Amino acid sequence: MTLHTGRHFLQIPGPTNVPDQVLRAMARPTIDHRGPEFAALTRRLLAELQPVFGTTGPVVVYPASGTGAWEAALVNTLSPGDRVLCFETGHFATLWRAMAEQLGLDVDFVPGDWRHGADPARLAERLAADAGHTIKAVCVVHNETSTGVTSRIPALRRALDEAGHPALLLVDTISSLASIDYRHDAWGVDVTVAGSQKGLMLPPGLSFNAVSQKALAASRTAGLPRSFWDWRPILEANEHGAFPYTPATNLLYGLDEALAMLRAEGLPAVFARHARHARATRAAVRAWGLEVLCADEREHSGSLTAVLLPDGHDADKVREIVLERFDMSLGAGLGRLTGRIFRIGHLGHLGDLTLAGTLAGVQLGLQLAGVPVSPDGLGAALDVLREEGEGA
Repeated sequence: MTLHTGRHFLQIPGPTNVPDQVLRAMARPTIDHRGPEFAALTRRLLAELQPVFGTTGPVVVYPASGTGAWEAALVNTLSPGDRVLCFETGHFATLWRAMAEQLGLDVDFVPGDWRHGADPARLAERLAADAGHTIKAVCVVHNETSTGVTSRIPALRRALDEAGHPALLLVDTISSLASIDYRHDAWGVDVTVAGSQKGLMLPPGLSFNAVSQKALAASRTAGLPRSFWDWRPILEANEHGAFPYTPATNLLYGLDEALAMLRAEGLPAVFARHARHARATRAAVRAWGLEVLCADEREHSGSLTAVLLPDGHDADKVREIVLERFDMSLGAGLGRLTGRIFRIGHLGHLGDLTLAGTLAGVQLGLQLAGVPVSPDGLGAALDVLREEGEGA
């Protein structure tokens, strides 16, 4: 193993780089989670999470991974045998589908090619065929972390509204929250699922459900078994600045600092920064002569870019070289994309120079792996960063 100097480049699409100030906040001594100081922290955090989700409603916080928040969204709103409509946009959409099936739900899975987001026209077709309103929920991954494709949630909401269909809209924002523009209330989402380890700049360990009034009403009659994930006791305890279980206190310290950082930059600036870095990355990929996996210009992700390699070249070999030679981690291809793509994460605590260094490392790795690429990729990215500089 090569001995490396300098910091490791963690350029997977999550977990992301944790800022030093967040790490320092997490290093504070743990306090009594039933005391007044913790109650004040909890109330502040719950209020400050709302604008990040774009909601004035409740946000439920779990000491869990995003997978836990997936389950919470389902078990709080649905009953055994309920029909749900899911879209195959990538690896994580297939995992959410599998969970729904394991929980006893009847899943109608709309197949996809992993290069496009959920299709509003296909949703409209399925809804029009459901005159009896047997579909109880529509599950969509907003930003599919395995592909770098962002589904158009407002268009999906319009399809539901135009059909007059009462199905709940459940949306996974694990790799888009605090990175890509998202509006729980304005887009009519009923449950938003999120995690701490991506745009929120924390280590893994916290997950979230933002909940509409319609979803809260559904939870009162939902029949799937639930205990730990049950919204009701959590929301009741939250009114007093508490949780019905021992909370992840030090992660909440980190969340407090991360939210302060997002407020200081301003969410519009955060989204613009991510979009600029995504454009620079795509410019590099295209100048190398390679293909971005996302096939629809309207659906490019602001938080990661998946790069498709030519036949005969192993994306995992490129990743191995980049890690060994340059101490940088890139995201692997998952599921049917194993070995065919690598993923460049450009979300969270990231500046222009870090992105430039990342793309330099990718270009060197491609060349060392024998992938036929133009040397112009890095320059193309730098052109975007120079012409679209921060504040420009």
